[in-house]
Amino acid sequence: MKKYILSLMVCLMLIPSGFTPVEAKQAPSQPVFNDISGSYAKEAILRLAKRGIVDGDGTGAFLPRGKVTRAEFTAMLGRLLGMNPVMNDLPAFRDVPIKAWYYGWVHSGTNLGIVNGKGERLFNPMDRVSRQEAAVMMVRAMKLDSSRDDMAVADRYKDSEDLASWARSEVGTATTKGWMQGSDGFFRPYDAITREETAMLLDRVLRSGNVSDVLDSGYNSLASGIQMGWMYNGSTEQYISYAKTAGLNTLVPRWYYIESTGAVSDKTDQKLLNWAQLNGRKVWGMLGNRSNAEATHQMLSDANSRRSVVNTLAGYVVKYKLNGINVDFENVLPEDRYNLTAFIRELSAELGRRGAVTSIDVSPDLGTDWTAAFDYAALGKSADYLVLMGYDEHWGGAPKAGSVSSLPWLSSAVDKFLTQVPASKAVIALPLYTREWRFYPTVGSEDISLIEQGRRIRQQSASMVWNDVVGQYEAGYIRSEVQRKIWTEDARSLSVKHSMVEDRHTAGFAYWFPGSETPDVWQAIMNMKRYKSYSFDI
Repeated sequence: MKKYILSLMVCLMLIPSGFTPVEAKQAPSQPVFNDISGSYAKEAILRLAKRGIVDGDGTGAFLPRGKVTRAEFTAMLGRLLGMNPVMNDLPAFRDVPIKAWYYGWVHSGTNLGIVNGKGERLFNPMDRVSRQEAAVMMVRAMKLDSSRDDMAVADRYKDSEDLASWARSEVGTATTKGWMQGSDGFFRPYDAITREETAMLLDRVLRSGNVSDVLDSGYNSLASGIQMGWMYNGSTEQYISYAKTAGLNTLVPRWYYIESTGAVSDKTDQKLLNWAQLNGRKVWGMLGNRSNAEATHQMLSDANSRRSVVNTLAGYVVKYKLNGINVDFENVLPEDRYNLTAFIRELSAELGRRGAVTSIDVSPDLGTDWTAAFDYAALGKSADYLVLMGYDEHWGGAPKAGSVSSLPWLSSAVDKFLTQVPASKAVIALPLYTREWRFYPTVGSEDISLIEQGRRIRQQSASMVWNDVVGQYEAGYIRSEVQRKIWTEDARSLSVKHSMVEDRHTAGFAYWFPGSETPDVWQAIMNMKRYKSYSFDI
C-alpha cells in the first residue's frame, strides 16, 4: 500500500549454429552422442545430458572439442542451478536480441548477479569463454568467497603471472575444490574452454559436497515464507490470476474500512474466499482508514470505540474463516501513537484467541510526522507481523527527483527496522510501480506501472544505464519537449532487492501492487528466492 494511489494499468527459442540449447524440456533418459567415445569427459557428458544441462548440435554430435560461448556457458550454469530463463522487459544488453535463444538465460544469470557484461550494456554473447572466466563464474554461482590461501594456490601455476587480477583468487578456489586443473603446471587462463572441459567442470561441481542433494531437493515457493500482495482495483478473477502467477500465499483484499461514523464497512468477497481456501492461500482481510486522520483519531482515542472495532473484526474472522487482519492506517496523527499501539495490542489478543494473526503496515522510520504514530518496538511486541512499506523514498510531491526505492535507502530502512522488530515478524514490501520525473517548468512526477514504464522507454528510445549503486537503471528521454527520467523498477532491480532482504532472513515479502508489473518480474523473483534458498556445503 502507499500514500499516493496509482491507477491500474494493467520462448520461443531460436537455435544457434552448432548447438541446440536445452531449456525446461524433458531430457532424454538415455542420451546418445556419436562423437564422445574417445573423450575423457564421456561419462560426465552423459550424466549432464541426462539432467538436461547439456545437449548436442541436434544431429547426434556433442562436439566435445568445440569452444563454448558466453551465451552457452551462462545457459548451462542456469540449468545446473535449476533456474528458468527470464525474458526481462528491460533488456540489460544492447547485443542480446530478444529473439535470441539465449536472451532469457543471459538475463536470468544477470538478475542473479552470476554473470556480468563486458562494457557499457554489452554482453558479447558469442565470445569464447576463457578458462579463467569459467572459474570466476562457477565460483560465483556456487556462492563461494575466495581467500588469500586460494590466491596462494593460483600462484603455484607456472603461468600465474598471466592470470587477470579479477580472476586470480577464483582460479585458486576452483583448483582447491578440484574442479579445474592445469596441465604440466600451466593453467592456461586465456585459452578458450572446450565443451568437454566445461562438462568436466560442471560434473565435478555437481559431485562436490552436497551440491546435487541441494539442487535435487526441490523448492516450494508457497512454503518459502510470506508472499503477500494487496488487491487494488481489478476484478476478483484478475487478482486470482496475479496470485497464481506471483506465487502469492497470502492474499490481502481491501475489504474493511473505518467509516466516519466509527463503524467498519464489510465488502467481503465470498468468491475470493472460496478460491483461497480451496487452493491453500491464506487471507488477511485489510482494514483501512481512507487516510482520514480525524475518523481514525476518534476511533483510536476512545476505548469503547476501539473495543467495538476489535469485536467487529473478530466477528468477521469467525464468520468468513479469515486467517488474519492486515491494518493499513495512513495519515495517523502523532498524538495517536500510544492509542494505535493499544489498538493493535487489543486486536492481536482478540484475534489470537481465534487462531488468526494481526499485521500492520508501517512506513520506514524517517523521523517525521508521517511516521511519528508508529512505535515500532511496541507494535512488534503485540502484532504477529509488521509490514515495512519499502517505497516512496522520493514521492509524488517531493521537491527533488529520485528513486522510489533505491537499494541503499531500502537497505538502511530495513536494517533500522530490524533493530526494533524481530526479523521473524518483519515482512518487507517492494514496489511494483515507479515514477516518471519531469524537470520543466518545475520538478514533478507521475506514478506509472512497470508496464507503462517499459512502453515509454521503448517508445522514446530512452538512454538506459545500470547504476550499480542504486541497483536500478536510469532511463532518460525527452517527451513533449520536456526532459524526463525514470529510476526503473524491473526484474533486475527487484532481484537485487530480494537478494538483500533474503540475507536478513525476514518473514517474507509483500508487493504493492500485483497487476502493475510485467510478467517477467515474478519469474525473476522465483529464481532469486530459489537461488538464495541454496546452502551449499562444498
